[in-house]
Amino acid sequence: MKINLGVFYGGKSVEHEVSIISALQAMINIDREKYNVIPVYITKDDEWYTGEELFDVNLYRDLKNLKKTADRVYMKLDKIDTSLFRHKNNKKREKIDMAFPILHGGYGEDGRIQSFFEMIDIPYVGSDYVSSAIGMDKELMKKILKADGIRQVEYKSFMFKEFVKKEDEVIKELEDEVKYPVIVKPSNLGSSIGIAKASNREELIDVIFEAAKYSEKIIVERCIENLKEINISVLGDSEEQRLSVCEQPLTDNEILSYTDKYVGERKTKGSKGMASLSRKIPADISEEIKGEIEDLAIKIFNSIGCSGVIRIDFMIEDNEKVYVNEVNTIPGSLSFYLWKHDGIKYKKLINDMLKLAIKKYMKKEKLTYVYKENVLALGGGIKGLKGSKGAKGGKF
Repeated sequence: MKINLGVFYGGKSVEHEVSIISALQAMINIDREKYNVIPVYITKDDEWYTGEELFDVNLYRDLKNLKKTADRVYMKLDKIDTSLFRHKNNKKREKIDMAFPILHGGYGEDGRIQSFFEMIDIPYVGSDYVSSAIGMDKELMKKILKADGIRQVEYKSFMFKEFVKKEDEVIKELEDEVKYPVIVKPSNLGSSIGIAKASNREELIDVIFEAAKYSEKIIVERCIENLKEINISVLGDSEEQRLSVCEQPLTDNEILSYTDKYVGERKTKGSKGMASLSRKIPADISEEIKGEIEDLAIKIFNSIGCSGVIRIDFMIEDNEKVYVNEVNTIPGSLSFYLWKHDGIKYKKLINDMLKLAIKKYMKKEKLTYVYKENVLALGGGIKGLKGSKGAKGGKF
């Protein structure tokens, strides 16, 4: 019997279109002999839609027509029935046996939808809600990796509301601790959105306000000027990890932009997502640096507790110092272009990810989360409550 696999994508995120591209790429490569693929497209307004027509990339050019054509659905917070229900009449559509979230950015890559899948008790692909939240929050990730001794570029973080109240004080601290030039980032976004360089106070103030459009928490890092960016993908779980080839993204810009990553030179044809980025594979780095990056990638994967496929972005300064930049727990195009270089076809990559999801779920089912005994029925913890009144005035 085939497994009904719900692929969740789109979402209330500035990376919405990237998610659509990644999901359509993945759905083409899922083994249809093992899985019934059920697209679950989430609009920017947080409405859910499904239907066979959603496999057509052209449908997403006209979202008003998509809403008329596709079937609006929802799921209940109920582990007994994990079906999709039609919004218009509350009748059941397909039952979802397993979930494949391909949601980049907020409301998907940050652990929220993973928490939902945990609560309705279905297996899902990729890192769990804790690892996802860590990977999404750049400041939290930095603190955890720092505790594990992993080198990072000098940085300072602050809340935008703090900056508004004490602008001069915050700026002075930044200038004293980080030094110009700097890179300013929203704390919880990917795809280079909201990221900009500042070389003086005036520019710094401008780019802080720009970053604040996307996040309440801002990160300011020292800018590495003799920079070489290197990315690597990791596939696995806590027991076993495999590494992809290292890639070196190529751009004429100082910062790898959203356009560099997802549009590139493809002005007229549909984007290939991260696969459209100009890059050098394998990266132009020494064997020593390559070995260091590979060791760090495994260490970071385990430190955060990831599962499935992730991509880790590194920065090299002056061809010798390696710094971790960020962790992508649901990378663009699922980093298939890196595994393809080593002869691993996209269908095999997807199949391995699905196997890991089932393995993770089976391991979780063996864990104890609750005691079967009712402690209150046995008298435990009641002694100090005798004579107390409950919320409705009754006595314990």
